[in-house]
Amino acid sequence: MTFYGCLTDYQNLFKSAAIKIIFIIFPLFSYNQNILDTPLKYPWAGGLNSCQFGKIDINLDGIKDLVIFDRQGNRILPFINEGIPDSISYSFHPELASLFPDLHDWVFFYDYDCDGKEDIFTYGNGSIRVFHNISDTILKFELVTKMIESYYYTGQVGILGTTVDYPAISDIDGDGAVDILTFFGLGSYIEYHRNLSVQNYGNCDSLDYKLTSSCWGDFKESAYSDSITLNIVCPYKKSLVPFSCSETEKDPKHVGSTLLTIDLNNDGVKDLLTGGINFPNLIALYNGGTRDSAHMISVDTLFPSYSKPVHLYDFPCPFFIDMDNDSINDLIVSPFDPTNNPAYVVADNFRCVWFYKNIGTNSNPDFQFVTDRFFISEMIGVGSNAFPVLYDVNGDGLPDLLIGDFGYYDSSYYKEGYLYSDYISKIAYYKNIGTLNNPLFHLETDDFANLSSLHLKGIYPTFGDLDGDGSDDMIIGNSDGSIIFFRNTAAPHNEPVYAQPQLHYKNIKTGVFSTPQLFDLDKDGLLDLIIGEQNGNLSYFRNTGTANDPSFSLVTDSLGKINVTNYNLSYYGYSTPCLFRDKDGNTRLLVGSDEGIVHYFINIDGHLNEKFTESDSLFSLVSGTPFQISSGWRTAPAIGNLTDSLFMDIIVGNYSGGLNYYSKGDKPQVISSVHEQHEPVKNHFTIFPNPADQFVNGVVSSSKQNKLITVSLIDVMGKILLKSQTGQNFSLSLSNIPSGFYILRAGDFIQKIIIMH
Repeated sequence: MTFYGCLTDYQNLFKSAAIKIIFIIFPLFSYNQNILDTPLKYPWAGGLNSCQFGKIDINLDGIKDLVIFDRQGNRILPFINEGIPDSISYSFHPELASLFPDLHDWVFFYDYDCDGKEDIFTYGNGSIRVFHNISDTILKFELVTKMIESYYYTGQVGILGTTVDYPAISDIDGDGAVDILTFFGLGSYIEYHRNLSVQNYGNCDSLDYKLTSSCWGDFKESAYSDSITLNIVCPYKKSLVPFSCSETEKDPKHVGSTLLTIDLNNDGVKDLLTGGINFPNLIALYNGGTRDSAHMISVDTLFPSYSKPVHLYDFPCPFFIDMDNDSINDLIVSPFDPTNNPAYVVADNFRCVWFYKNIGTNSNPDFQFVTDRFFISEMIGVGSNAFPVLYDVNGDGLPDLLIGDFGYYDSSYYKEGYLYSDYISKIAYYKNIGTLNNPLFHLETDDFANLSSLHLKGIYPTFGDLDGDGSDDMIIGNSDGSIIFFRNTAAPHNEPVYAQPQLHYKNIKTGVFSTPQLFDLDKDGLLDLIIGEQNGNLSYFRNTGTANDPSFSLVTDSLGKINVTNYNLSYYGYSTPCLFRDKDGNTRLLVGSDEGIVHYFINIDGHLNEKFTESDSLFSLVSGTPFQISSGWRTAPAIGNLTDSLFMDIIVGNYSGGLNYYSKGDKPQVISSVHEQHEPVKNHFTIFPNPADQFVNGVVSSSKQNKLITVSLIDVMGKILLKSQTGQNFSLSLSNIPSGFYILRAGDFIQKIIIMH
């Protein structure tokens, strides 16, 4: 057998008739398929990076199950609680994700109407959406409001929700109705929105809010650091504009916070845990006031200081839920990192779910550190952006599994008040020690060929014999767009031994984040080079040399006229090609993308200079199946015969650094069709870079295409500095704006932004 990059069994795959059938019927998620010699409980769950945790009864058996929401990909991961006392015992059921509304950025589960069923509070267009749990015999939700309103000073106003603040949704005053704590739009002070449902209607089933305090707790959080000032005089007594604004810009910048209310000392009033963007620590504020009048009197900046303090870059977000079925809530902390652009990511992506067991009580907790890889240790995970490749490394005829990645978190540092993080990319090598149709993968090394020593990011490998010696060489792409060549000096059918890398191989370079594949596209017996990149297109370099001395000539940077960029979501496509052939020699192509869809192209042979035909017979991994399995953002596919000589399997990597595995078999039982009255995720506002210098880019995705929007830049005093009419993709010049902290409004959307010159 010969293996080229993502391709397995180049000469002996399956008949073309079978290809059509398998691509129609095999969107089947083998989420617990243990083909590892060291079994993991959730091997194919897809990894975890920036997670939120909540409890809700999914299967309506009276036991609270677990939902993990990874905002880097907006992935809903349902886990059924097996209900074993004093045990962390959950089974993964991705097919149940279709029972939930489309969620993005953040989510909180809370039973607001006191009917015993958790409802959903979530971000939506600059405010807070609410879905009511209307389950009867199956889990169902209906949208109650797209915007929670509160009585501000003189009238009803939507409570501000942003993508960089996680509100506290809790019963603050102890009357049974759910209240809301959230930061004022310009930060620093917490607004207390009291739910007056009990007072006005005698029950807790309504969302009737009034702004009760503009500075809940009488403290101020710095807009430029993680410092806390107690005993402040609230500047928002009669208006929304503060009477003063004084901060230094020499400290690290702070443009977002997470909140969790919790009674830390058994005094019956809510204390507060908070984490800040650009900082690793969790801060506890102790409330010396009353339920009706909070007053913070002391601060623990390294919570829990009595155990192992949280030190998690960046933006730690705490959750207080019972994980081990002992009726005592534990503490889980994960990053709330909103970044979806790898050029600006700063969060830890490997040791990024910290679990503390509570050996105290719910009202007087004692959190003891257990692990910083909670749930992640039971998954295949490689940091951020997994790139799976099936390739026979040692020539024994069995496809091995290699996984490239964007990089593993290494360290963080501050420069001129801004947080930066380093990541180092490497390749995990899972050696297949099984048999044909019964693979068994053993983790041989997490650093194949010692590639971490090159300190690259975005390593994507492909393999093929380029010097005619019978041993396959290796080419890798990476984040700078260059191609690096590794000559294999080992004898054929042996573990590879690579010579020193040849950087900038043959001066081939496409756009950044190159994803190469060696493949004989024109069927002349020579390996050509096809390269994906950040812009979403595919470049085709034809081999015009020989089997011993290749020469790659650029034919087109738009192979098949393919561009997988969805401009309603992003400027980029991050195309990852996976070419393969059936037994009859027909060329097929899978292409991963930034938005998560794996595109499938047919009718390629004889049409290399034309637009390739995209087929829908390969299901969309985002929304094309009745049970809606999403692989998240930035997918990368690999295809091959792993468990059957006729039918093929697909492994898909995603931005969260994990893998999903799709195989033949019976379709998982679908408990329900799509929920009622859910709101599709078509509205979103993304800005980058942030912090920004001379310019900032913005993308507003909306169901209303080509709509002109008003973009405004607002300072901390509420003054509009810039205002323009623009399209949904825009770039705003900031060269004349002083460094500082601002609000960027695009239509109904709001984002916080730091400008640094």
